[in-house]
Amino acid sequence: MKWDIKSGREQPYFEFVMREFAPGLMQLGIEPAEVWYTIYGNGPQMLTIGEVSNLERLHAILQSGNWKKLQAKLLLYVTNYSHRIVEHNSRTFQM
Repeated sequence: MKWDIKSGREQPYFEFVMREFAPGLMQLGIEPAEVWYTIYGNGPQMLTIGEVSNLERLHAILQSGNWKKLQAKLLLYVTNYSHRIVEHNSRTFQM
């Protein structure tokens, strides 16, 4: 997943991520793997990688009401959000 933090929303964004977003991902079954924060240069400000055991499980998560609520709340703090699914070499799927 990648996005940029809305200007002036940095403090509430970081509070939301630590208190709700990261724990919410884990409750859904998405295990955080990497988080990259771009301080300087072009590209997304945030790049986050999460892993799920199989593609069917990931699709179920992305269709769930809990994911949709979590994503909608994230969008209050960020712009340019996008995600993609890629197969990891060890047969897990990354989002």
